[in-house]
Amino acid sequence: MENQDQMRVLVVANQKGGVGKTTTAINLGTALAAIGETVLIIDLDPQGNASTGLGIDRKHRKISTFDVMTAERTLDAAILPTAVPRLYVAPSTLDLLGVELAIADQKDRNYRLRNALRSMTARNVQLQNGERITYVLIDCPPSLNLLTINALAASDSVIVPLQCEFFALEGLSQLLSTVEQVKRSLNPKLTIHGVILTMFDPRNNLAGQVVADARAFLGDKVYETVIPRNVRVSEAPSYGKPVLLYDLKCNGSQAYLKLASEVIQRERALRAA
Repeated sequence: MENQDQMRVLVVANQKGGVGKTTTAINLGTALAAIGETVLIIDLDPQGNASTGLGIDRKHRKISTFDVMTAERTLDAAILPTAVPRLYVAPSTLDLLGVELAIADQKDRNYRLRNALRSMTARNVQLQNGERITYVLIDCPPSLNLLTINALAASDSVIVPLQCEFFALEGLSQLLSTVEQVKRSLNPKLTIHGVILTMFDPRNNLAGQVVADARAFLGDKVYETVIPRNVRVSEAPSYGKPVLLYDLKCNGSQAYLKLASEVIQRERALRAA
């Protein structure tokens, strides 16, 4: 891994549900860890599927992202190791459903996550074996609420999973305009890192059309890698494992490894610019 002074924060966001946000966060994080990065996944969805998919039992989530968002605890206090070397998670609990009410009257309510990340960086926090986080991936709820706004305000770039199905591009313009709004009002450095096409089924003519439309509409913002619809990817979370641990050789695992490589290439290009 190249020397990198700065931790990079990427948010996986789309207000549509069922597009592969959590699957992307878990498996991209695992793939980045597999190629030598130290990765923290922040589970900011009250459903806590990223935490469950990484094998974190609910009874072990003593400190959660709710405690971080309410500024009761530091972010590093919430971090737990996973079964994947160099991959960590700050887990979520259903308490997060009440976070908007809990911090609604606070002036810094849009910046709670950013403040927590900055505090952790300022204290030069090290994890197991002296590891320092190089990538943070934030898994968002499927809505444009205060949690998603916090994630966008705290991030360098947005990764947008886009399902290869009818209506996929509907709603994307709403997300892109939200990103622009956050950029103008809360986070001037925010960029779109890329759009990842998920759940691609080559037997479905419509899926091919969605891929073509997305590339025509968004150009090189769309990653070359396409994530296939793959039963092993769907099965893995029920075993509390990323698909790369569950079945490394399946098409889904190989696609996420390619995506990680492509993300790193884009990162290098950004740093060189």
